[in-house]
Amino acid sequence: MARYPAALGSFTIEMTFFKKYFWGASAYIALMLFLSGCATYNEQVLPYYKSVKAGNYAEAEQQLDKNSLIKKPRNQLLFLMEKGRISHLNHEYEKSNGYFNAADSLLEAGLTNAGDAAVGVLVNSMSQRYKGEDVEKFMIHYYKALNYIYLGKKEDAIVEARRITLQAQEQKDKFNDKATRYSNDAFSLMLQGMLYESDGDVNNAFISYRNAAEIYLKSDDKMWYGTGMPSGLKLDLIRTAKLNGFTSEADQYEKMFGITYTPAPKPEGGELIFFWENGPAPVKTQVDMYFGLVRNSNGDLFFSDATGGWVIPFNYTGDRGRVNTKSIESLRAAFPKYIPQKPYYTGATLTVDSTRVIGLERAEDVNEIAIRTLQQRMLSEAGKVLSRLAVKKIAEYTLRESAKQSNGQTNTLLEGLGYGMQLYSLLSEKADTRSWQSLPGSISYARIPLKKGENTVKITLKNPQGADEVKTFTITGNGRLQFYNYASLR
Repeated sequence: MARYPAALGSFTIEMTFFKKYFWGASAYIALMLFLSGCATYNEQVLPYYKSVKAGNYAEAEQQLDKNSLIKKPRNQLLFLMEKGRISHLNHEYEKSNGYFNAADSLLEAGLTNAGDAAVGVLVNSMSQRYKGEDVEKFMIHYYKALNYIYLGKKEDAIVEARRITLQAQEQKDKFNDKATRYSNDAFSLMLQGMLYESDGDVNNAFISYRNAAEIYLKSDDKMWYGTGMPSGLKLDLIRTAKLNGFTSEADQYEKMFGITYTPAPKPEGGELIFFWENGPAPVKTQVDMYFGLVRNSNGDLFFSDATGGWVIPFNYTGDRGRVNTKSIESLRAAFPKYIPQKPYYTGATLTVDSTRVIGLERAEDVNEIAIRTLQQRMLSEAGKVLSRLAVKKIAEYTLRESAKQSNGQTNTLLEGLGYGMQLYSLLSEKADTRSWQSLPGSISYARIPLKKGENTVKITLKNPQGADEVKTFTITGNGRLQFYNYASLR
């Protein structure tokens, strides 16, 4: 019988030892896990990204196929978009559209459900299904349309042109303040007009060009997410207005743009629309900010950063009387931030048959669009993140308070759960740094008249040392409007 008190004493000593060292060890382990889990999405797919930038597309696809992160179910949309892009770069256009069509189907079916929303509340947005950035959804249509053109499937390309309008309408429905939001994509509407024009539909081409021009004209500084209205768009708008017999509209735009348009003879070999996709897309990193939870004179709760520049309501539905705001004096919130990637090539020109030099005009600044659209939604994103953190903190505080017993003792289990909630909050807080990495940083374009038969087109790229690098292509003029896209993604 005497062994029982001894055993009990041994158990008490072991529990004391456990309480003394367990939490210190747990904190150390948590810190190690936290540091190892802080890698951004870009860092975790870096071998793939490096291969893309180097132009090693076959190697990039292999890196993509063996990356366990991007193949997780929550990253299915990302995987499909990256596979579609790499297949396009490898000139596997049928295969590319297979991936893009699957991505389209995911977007149309919807990527949000109750379970996914719960993951966002209880864990973090990085653990939710990736739903795509707004500019990424428009870029799917760009690559699908080009794939169909290259496959000789003009009717499918026109269908894709019509889907740009549907995408634009879906985007507009998201915002009330459409004038200041990315509620449409000017470049996509320009592409839509080009596709209609390639099909001989100059009426719809004019409408698309007009819609694109109106986006620039309605902008306060006549700049749209880093780009001014291309002169090519102005000419296309006036030209198609005249082709449709819309004389008053053509005159109006000539006066507005300060252009006297003189129709040129139709080139015997047709025309080539050349797209130059330059530089890598921006990447997301994680930025930590610290907030406190304060209560105003009415008892309402608000999050505020150290400078007071951010004041965000916290609509807590629990027992407000039990919320100890002092226990939530400091919350570390992790937010995504786009970092633009400087392109290797600083400029480019086109030369046709060694005689005609044609400049390229910026049509889409993916860097600028991505950065500004993320900034536009940051306030609402911050509210979600901070509310999630506050709920976790309240749960931690409640467990710790419940651990205190009336006899002055502490319920070790509840105390442990409180510390566990603290560690969980530390480990689970992570910004969503995912994005479509193989997109270009910008797209420029030019419309090139062609002669009948073989045309030699050269793109001269200016590298950082000021030297020229020349790539040569052969285009057969067939009397129709053709497309060609060239990527320099480093």
